[in-house]
Amino acid sequence: MRSLKGMALASPLLGLPSMDADRDRVEAALLNAVRTRDAYLTEIASHLIVAGGKRLRPVMTVAAAQVGGQSPVSDEVVLGGISCELVHLGSLYHDDVMDESPSRRGVETVNAKWGNLQAILAGDFLLSRASEIAASLGNDIAGLLARTIGQLCEGQIEELRHTYDRTRTVPSYLVSIEGKTASLYSTSARIGGLLAGLSPSEVEALTNYGTAFGMVFQIVDDLLDIIATDEELGKPAGHDMEEGVYTLPVLLTLAAGGAASNELTDILGKPLSSYERDKALSIVRSGPGVASAIDSAQSYVQLCDQYCNKLPQSAATDALRAAPSVLLNSVIR
Repeated sequence: MRSLKGMALASPLLGLPSMDADRDRVEAALLNAVRTRDAYLTEIASHLIVAGGKRLRPVMTVAAAQVGGQSPVSDEVVLGGISCELVHLGSLYHDDVMDESPSRRGVETVNAKWGNLQAILAGDFLLSRASEIAASLGNDIAGLLARTIGQLCEGQIEELRHTYDRTRTVPSYLVSIEGKTASLYSTSARIGGLLAGLSPSEVEALTNYGTAFGMVFQIVDDLLDIIATDEELGKPAGHDMEEGVYTLPVLLTLAAGGAASNELTDILGKPLSSYERDKALSIVRSGPGVASAIDSAQSYVQLCDQYCNKLPQSAATDALRAAPSVLLNSVIR
């Protein structure tokens, strides 16, 4: 199901002119960016690139650049997109260490295969490569990417400090996902607009669109962890609750009050057994939190549409407008 989530984003955008060719350029540039004189480091740094991926952030960068009718996009746009993808990949290396994850994208994680120390250093290397590429594109891009890396850290810290916290607020959740997820989509879109030479007002509209889209993306991801089956996810549903990460549908269920909320409160606040996880899932699935979370995501879809109204009419604008609705529809059953 998570792969379907990615395809829901990609499906409207992949139909854009030259997107297939641009994605091939992205793949080649990614592999080139992590090639070093040290074959061992190259292997580790390219591990998740070789494993595949939908390259959603570079796709966003390319689509943003095409709003102005530029097709195919320039080499600078491709480099801007991969700088964002390298930040994403570096964060995944670090996340897998923190979560002790054994697999990602159908392969062993770097930490499982080579160890935590190598995974941390390789993640740092990917971030450094991203920064180097951004610097080659100018001070504005370099500063933007540096700020975004800081926002990712801030968002993750906000989540970590509320681990197993049953009193976590919805505003805390929204601040966290804006930092750890939406900021990088925002930056991906902004870089595309800047490097394509769009007007300041168009760049701002793309930046705000990327933020709103990233919020939809993460809320949908968190909904899937609740409503999808183990088979669809490729792992047990409710993994976030097991790890003490209480996402929007859970928080809204807790805030609703009543017997179900009280029962969920009694279960949470600690590591869960498989029985407790399944019980908590049943409560959230049958309560008001899922529908309320979908409503929240819908409000960000509407924001995306409003920002698209500020962009020139183009095939890329139409695709950007369609993408968040298609994504949200993947969880409306």
